[in-house]
Amino acid sequence: MSQKLTDEERKSLIDLANEARRRAYVPYSNYPVGAALRTKSGRLYSGVNVENAAYPQTMCAERVAIFKAVSEGETKFEVIAVVTNNGGSPCGGCRQVMAEFGLDTIVLMADGAGNLVKETTVHELLPEAFTPEHLK
Repeated sequence: MSQKLTDEERKSLIDLANEARRRAYVPYSNYPVGAALRTKSGRLYSGVNVENAAYPQTMCAERVAIFKAVSEGETKFEVIAVVTNNGGSPCGGCRQVMAEFGLDTIVLMADGAGNLVKETTVHELLPEAFTPEHLK
């Protein structure tokens, strides 16, 4: 992996994502997800999944955190922590959105107890990703 995280940094990001997860709006799936994104400038953005009665309009926690960061002018990311009840992995749509902003972004996946389940990168989650470079 391109960057090294300390155990304290991992725990802090996982805790932030887990805290955010409490605010998830999940009346249909009852599967709350929280995300915590740290940009290369050091700013932190959290996100939660927000479900909708029209299911396709649901938004994932990872994309909420990323879109919040982008809306504040941040497009260079270091690490994103994703917390679910069981340490689930980001969906394909979220992987593609993460790839837009850097394949070297570290992805931490943790369970609801705050245990790190997996540490990887966007590149490892989405090999052969379609990126902005393909449009040049």
